[in-house]
Amino acid sequence: MSKINSWITAFRLRTLPLSLSCISMGAFLAYFRGHFDFLIFVFSFLTTISLQILSNLANDYGDTVFGADNNSRKGPDRMVQLGLITISQMKRMIIVFIILSLIFGILLLYFSHLNFSGFLIFLTLGILAIIAAVNYTIGMKKPYGYKGFGDISVFVFFGLVAVLGVYFLYAKSFDWQLLLPASTCGFFATAVLNINNMRDIDSDKLAGKKSIPVRIGIKRALTYHFLLLFGGILLSLVFVLLNYKSPFQLIFLLSLPLFIKNYLSVKNSKTPEMMDPFLKQMAISTLIFVLLFGAGTIF
Repeated sequence: MSKINSWITAFRLRTLPLSLSCISMGAFLAYFRGHFDFLIFVFSFLTTISLQILSNLANDYGDTVFGADNNSRKGPDRMVQLGLITISQMKRMIIVFIILSLIFGILLLYFSHLNFSGFLIFLTLGILAIIAAVNYTIGMKKPYGYKGFGDISVFVFFGLVAVLGVYFLYAKSFDWQLLLPASTCGFFATAVLNINNMRDIDSDKLAGKKSIPVRIGIKRALTYHFLLLFGGILLSLVFVLLNYKSPFQLIFLLSLPLFIKNYLSVKNSKTPEMMDPFLKQMAISTLIFVLLFGAGTIF
């Protein structure tokens, strides 16, 4: 594998639809309420892509260093583990994406025309997002991802911060009803992590990584997965009913079979490694859901 292909693999581009779904939800909601700005749209995308790749690189590095990526791991290849990218090279690339995340994030705030206090609040949130992206698997002696807090972090940053934060940058206001679709995105993003953790349950146990599936077992993790998927859909349905204007707003329900398929496919996987394709399927299903939800709100 060439060095360029190794880096592309390390970037894990298949994870981008999920993160872009969340900020798209914020943009759709802002447009629905009469607010939109093209530059905010562009720089929110660039910031999100940088943060997601940063998180993926940190995960590649951290899971190798802390032992979660070992010979018993069932998922796709990790470049540091295979020796295709050295630890020092990975560290340098992590620094590059920290800098890119900061640059794009500051430009996003600049074009959002926030007042000084708003700028400081969102700058703090941005720095916390960078810290969360890096510290999931590279923190202290045992990063928070190894203590079972990854689900909470994903829900907060992919759901509440991404959706509500982006909405606020457009609208300069907040509506409590927006917690419903924001939580939907948080639930779906957490479901992707849950599939990842169910797939890696054996290697995580050996590495001492206390993910939710390791803590509660596969059977309960499947129940948890069911609640994340269909709880997320229910929350968005409640939002639409509270803001009902036309039947077209319910078009997002056309994506329901995708989530049913995801749940049944994960449930019927006979071995952990068989769950791997459903990570990508869940991420794409989330993107389709958000696009349909957005179409229903703005047309």
